[in-house]
Amino acid sequence: MSLVTQNLSVAERNSSVAEIRKLINDKERISRGQAKWLWQNANDNELIELASLVRARYHKPDEATYLLMRIINYTNICVAKCDYCSFYRLPLAKDGYVRDKEWIFAKIDELVALGGELFAFNGGFNPQLKIDYYLDLFGSIRQKYGDTIEFYALTVVELLYIARLSKLSLPHALALLKAAGVRWITGGGAEILADSFRLRHSPLKYTVAEYMDAQKEILAAGLKTTATMVIGFDESIDERLDHLETIRQFQDQHPDGLFSFLSWTYKPYNNELGGHEISGEEYLRHLALCRIYLDNFRHIRASVLTQNANALRGLKYGANDFDIPWEDEVTQLAGAVIERDVQRILGYAQAEGFKTIARHVASGKSPVS
Repeated sequence: MSLVTQNLSVAERNSSVAEIRKLINDKERISRGQAKWLWQNANDNELIELASLVRARYHKPDEATYLLMRIINYTNICVAKCDYCSFYRLPLAKDGYVRDKEWIFAKIDELVALGGELFAFNGGFNPQLKIDYYLDLFGSIRQKYGDTIEFYALTVVELLYIARLSKLSLPHALALLKAAGVRWITGGGAEILADSFRLRHSPLKYTVAEYMDAQKEILAAGLKTTATMVIGFDESIDERLDHLETIRQFQDQHPDGLFSFLSWTYKPYNNELGGHEISGEEYLRHLALCRIYLDNFRHIRASVLTQNANALRGLKYGANDFDIPWEDEVTQLAGAVIERDVQRILGYAQAEGFKTIARHVASGKSPVS
């Protein structure tokens, strides 16, 4: 999705940038049309400038926070059959699996020994696993580790599937999960929140309305949640803006309800959809546009998992936070290469001029907000 410059005179173009700059300086909101204009016409330096202005409302300009974390893939059996997924196996596949608690505990222990405290669970739509499996797993983790770690229990789409498979309402399912020690359901499974995109690539997943209604129920249950986005499939700029508009409106209605926004890039290897990766430059421009447009999000996160060192350039494009991921089978099977040298990764951020501060999420440690 390359830059498309309209036939504007230099004076007209500079005037439009100045108008948007004034809005941002006055802490007023840009419109969807202005966001599209920026994507098509603004150069990188202008996007960096504007994104930095919005970022500075929430964060010191030379500081960034980070987490050392691991994604634990507890099962690879899934019946959603998204064409962009390199990870899933259908039921009865010879290489399908469901991990036991001892295997999962070993994964947790390994990262704790390295100083990590956050784990995210990601599996899929496994018809063999009803809610009792998750209540036992998450309850056992909370009992064993207490508040020394934190975990993102499920993605929004997994929550929806498990509740329906178990013939439970969402409020009931969420109440059971909360009683088992769950505090977070993350915004995974969003990809692009445009029904046109979802019909093309993941028709067995949930509609945008169903997805966002689930986010409301998560907040109503007293749990925390996040927003995510994946780019680089075949989505149009309008579909990207559909996604951003949807979560910006949701955040207006539920202030700070979505703790953070994380965007990463599609990896096109070993799956049905295939294609090519977008450039690192396009990812950075997208990150800046997200910071400018999502003016009601405090935390905009860069994806080291899919962008490696380029993600830390994103701190200049509006991001303020990043993960240092230790493992994620889903993206690794699709072509992601994980770098496990923590100091080297922090060095990338420091080379961009940022002081890096560990952000703690486990209870009893002071979180950086």
